[in-house]
This record gives sequence, C-alpha cells and structure tokens, in this order.
Amino acid sequence: MTPAQSRAARGLLSMTQTGLAKAAGLGQSTVIDFEKERRTVSDQAVAAIRAALEAAGVEFIPENGGGAGVRMAKPGGAGA
Repeated sequence: MTPAQSRAARGLLSMTQTGLAKAAGLGQSTVIDFEKERRTVSDQAVAAIRAALEAAGVEFIPENGGGAGVRMAKPGGAGA
C-alpha cells in the first residue's frame, strides 16, 4: 500500500487521519508521516493502516499495468 492509496481510501470512506489512527491503534503522527512521506514508518504500522482501511470497507488493487489503486469493496467480499 502506498501513501497515495491510503489517502484515497480515506477519501472514499470520508475518514479523517485521526479516525484512521484510532482504528489502526496508532498515533496520529504515524498516519500523517506515512501519508505525507515525511519518514519511513514500520511495516507493522503500514499493515495496521491497511487492515483498518480494509475493515472499514475498501480493497486495494495491485499494480496490474494500469497502476495500483483502491476501491470500495463489494459487500461480503474482500475487506468487508
């Protein structure tokens, strides 16, 4: 997951950085630093951010020639 995907996922969910940090069990500064690429955050923190976003209803689309992305998950599908 890239910082841009995290920002896009939050946008789809109308989720704030504060809300994401709380859902991921992280400090707000970790989310902000990751999304603004201020510093490298741990793999565990990125995994927690991704898991929180997926639990909230998005799925991440891998790089497949068209670019990596994010979309709303189908109900009952991945991330739901």
